[in-house]
Amino acid sequence: MDAGEIAGLIAAGAFLMLVIVLAVPILKLGRTVDAATRAINDLNDRTGPLLTNVNETVENVNTTLGQVQVSLDGVNLQLAKVDTITEHAAHVTANVANLSTVVAAAAANPLVKVASFGYGLRKAVNNRRRAEEDREVRETIKQRRKARR
Repeated sequence: MDAGEIAGLIAAGAFLMLVIVLAVPILKLGRTVDAATRAINDLNDRTGPLLTNVNETVENVNTTLGQVQVSLDGVNLQLAKVDTITEHAAHVTANVANLSTVVAAAAANPLVKVASFGYGLRKAVNNRRRAEEDREVRETIKQRRKARR
């Protein structure tokens, strides 16, 4: 066995260790993304019936408002305000439905998954560097204390 073969074995071992070390955060990230996707799907499932009920309520309020406006002339100003409020409520419900769709699409996007993996990897590397620097500083302080004695 010559030096090249030994170096190849060492490189293969190092690569295997790298794969093992990176597998844990990737698996955790996958579980996190799955949980977020389930939460978003659950939100979508619950938002549809809620929006249907809100739309029916808004329609009933508008119908009632129309009947009241015919019979009560002095209350027209207040009814117009309520009508505006119900329109805003309808816009809000439509915006909530659109937002849930956008969030679901964003969470399922592979680019978002890659970006979040890169962020986690950078954070882990920075934490490891910081831990190594802290350890070196502690060692230096210990050596200085020993040298003073």
